Amino acid sequence: MTYDAIIVGGSYAGIAAALQLARARRRVLVIDEGVRRNRFASHSHGFLGQDGRPPGEIAAEAREQLMRYPTVTWETGRAERAERTGTGFRVADAAGRSFAGRRLLLAIGVVDDLPAIPGLAERWGRSVFHCPYCHGYELMQGRIGVIAVSGQSMHHALMLPDWGPTTLLLNGAFEPDADQSAHLERRGVAVETALVAGIDGSPADVALADGRVLPFAGLFVLPASRVASPLAAQLGCAFDEGPLGAYIRTDGMQETSVPGIFACGDAARAAGSVALAVGAGTMAGTALHRSLLFCEDGDLFARP
Repeated sequence: MTYDAIIVGGSYAGIAAALQLARARRRVLVIDEGVRRNRFASHSHGFLGQDGRPPGEIAAEAREQLMRYPTVTWETGRAERAERTGTGFRVADAAGRSFAGRRLLLAIGVVDDLPAIPGLAERWGRSVFHCPYCHGYELMQGRIGVIAVSGQSMHHALMLPDWGPTTLLLNGAFEPDADQSAHLERRGVAVETALVAGIDGSPADVALADGRVLPFAGLFVLPASRVASPLAAQLGCAFDEGPLGAYIRTDGMQETSVPGIFACGDAARAAGSVALAVGAGTMAGTALHRSLLFCEDGDLFARP
């Protein structure tokens, strides 16, 4: 069977895209390995109508609703290889299965490369976060720490006083210049120069190398991120470099630099959230459908 679209990635963006295609009565295959980026978080915030709900419940209900459409097939597995063919694309998974589709949509997500600080990974998504809009309110204006990883951490430190009194833990990552220091002072941000030895306690006590322990209601860090699958690179898609890592380049319709391949979600933007992923997935699904319509009698990969 040749599907109208193969969607790699069945989290929020991938399901949103698949839903639009299913409602257009197109044959859709979703290949998903079941590894959501926000699987460590107990609750999701900032998504209209779903605020405060466990993210796994949101994803599970979305999948259940999608699978009511008879033209959708869901395969559990990791897509490892993809290539362009004369009639579209072929995707192979880790089990050796091969699937053909006229269009390909990459909702492959990203991997966060966390700083190697003892105790940080265990608290990721619970008391250590990256998105103030997603988790800042729930700290109830308690004391907030920002663990610097680079000069980009200035952005975090300057934002977070709106959610609570903030301390920037430089941890040897960078040294604010005079203008940056003045800006931090104006925002009321305290600066701690001692190195971070580890994180302990609940929610988050930061042990410093000089023996002091600073208690926080929550910590924020900007980990580097990387696209979670090699498929886009295999297919020759262009990438843009963001402040935290490279992401797949797309146009306003979520189409990549390679005709016939669309991308959405965190892998196709500099920063993301559930709400942004769903919006981009919706755009990608509708745009992909229109690309099928406009080439029914012409070049398979012609752009409308």
